[in-house]
Amino acid sequence: MIDASLQPLQRRVLTPPGRWLADLGIAADQITIAGFAVGMLAVPALAMGAFGLALALLALNRLADGLDGAMARLSTPTDRGAFLDIALDFVFYALFPLGFALASPQVNALPAAVLIAAFVGTGSSFLAFATIAAKRGLTAAAYPAKGIHYLGGLTEGAETIAVFVAMCLFPSAFPILAYGYAAACALTTFLRWRQGWQAFSYLEIHRHL
Repeated sequence: MIDASLQPLQRRVLTPPGRWLADLGIAADQITIAGFAVGMLAVPALAMGAFGLALALLALNRLADGLDGAMARLSTPTDRGAFLDIALDFVFYALFPLGFALASPQVNALPAAVLIAAFVGTGSSFLAFATIAAKRGLTAAAYPAKGIHYLGGLTEGAETIAVFVAMCLFPSAFPILAYGYAAACALTTFLRWRQGWQAFSYLEIHRHL
């Protein structure tokens, strides 16, 4: 919901360190993969109840996610980079709640499963729209720097990370946070279904006129 508004600030903050890393000969894809590996360490940290450490690893993962984009824009963004960025992000988002389920299965397993299922809805609707949009040659004016058609919604990256941060700070509230965010994700999925139905129905009608 607020990702597009945050992009100008993100570029101003991350472009200088991105340029420094690029000057050292480090590639954007290397940052993407390293950030994913660091983020995956948050899962065992959560499972062991080390919520402060998991929060730090989450922050490093998100820093890398911003830096790789800044570095890509300093040169020529690649399809491989765009693919890696979105594919690894979706896996990270799905596995993060798993750490809480492992930490306390009796309390957290069901809400974690519900949240992960909700992420399947948001992720699949996002990627399905992007696939058809690319086929149609559509672009997202609000996200010109994205490597694929970026379909916004109520629950985007910033909102997801804010909820993950809250979960780390207040782990006992994980079930409430998980169920609440799952509901918001379900609403996002429904709205994306409707947007896709309307957008592509319109294109089909006008293609045959």
